[in-house]
Amino acid sequence: MFKTRLKGYLAGLDDLIGRSRLENVSLWSVDDFLFGYSEQVWPAPDGASLSKWILRGFMDCCEPFAESDEMELMYHDIGVVRENKAEIRHRVYVTQLKPGMKDEYKRRHDVLVEARGDQVNEGPESNFTIWHARGYIFGYCELVKVMETPPTEEEKQALIDWETRQLEIMDWVTDDTDWIFGTAHSAIERIWK
Repeated sequence: MFKTRLKGYLAGLDDLIGRSRLENVSLWSVDDFLFGYSEQVWPAPDGASLSKWILRGFMDCCEPFAESDEMELMYHDIGVVRENKAEIRHRVYVTQLKPGMKDEYKRRHDVLVEARGDQVNEGPESNFTIWHARGYIFGYCELVKVMETPPTEEEKQALIDWETRQLEIMDWVTDDTDWIFGTAHSAIERIWK
């Protein structure tokens, strides 16, 4: 029900978003969560009041969980920005941290940033950011289609090992690792843009 009311509200946002100088805007939903991603061109005309106005518009269909200034960046791998969004596919996901595990989650991802020397990534993962708010993790990644290749057995095993370790500190909300663990979670759905 909330998705129907939400889509009605979002139908009028195109002009507002254009005036706000927001780019690459998308909204994603899983279960009762709504996660928005955008990039803002600076300087932004009154961006703070705009985000508050947009958030107020959601009030009749969902309860605000966190505003952008409450989201903490936990990981980044910013690569080459693809202007043609047809060249990418998205990976967007949600997990819930176990109590007291925020610092450990950040530490594990800081190790990844340090290992690559914080260099620009050409792909296939590009513009990968992970955000934290109130015990939940929200990840956004653009995957460059022409650079994707099927994983080798070694890469698959490394992913399984990583996700198995991550389950020590978090639980999945979305279905990203269902193929590994034989679990069943909801898929995230792109509901706008």
